[in-house]
Amino acid sequence: MGGFLVFLFLLGLGFFFGRMNERKHFASLHQREEDLSHITISTVKKLPEGYVSSAFVTGNVVISIDYFKRIAAALRTLVGGRIGSYTTLIERARREAILRMKEQAQENGASHVANVRIETSSVFQNASQQLGSLEVYAYGTALK
Repeated sequence: MGGFLVFLFLLGLGFFFGRMNERKHFASLHQREEDLSHITISTVKKLPEGYVSSAFVTGNVVISIDYFKRIAAALRTLVGGRIGSYTTLIERARREAILRMKEQAQENGASHVANVRIETSSVFQNASQQLGSLEVYAYGTALK
């Protein structure tokens, strides 16, 4: 009984600090997105008129999935439906990768990034084939 209470306590701590960290990251993403809003992005392959190709820019991030998200996802698989804990993880990773790409574009003096592509991959899977870490890689052509 005592071991189970310790497990629940640790699970609660993980949930609390994980949520707090996620909220801080979302706030940071929002602020950085506002700061870089002058750099636009598009998926078009053709260079828009008036721009000159500047550089190939990239942004990538690897985010690990915490145990609480794994437990929540495992419970969701029992009943089916959207796995919200993974959805927010992927959203954070995607937004972070795009911001890092935009920061690199800003360093090159660019005002637009064209032909933007986003790739995802599983960096690590444990023995039970559960996702361990997620990599998101954003890239494109910076334009001046």
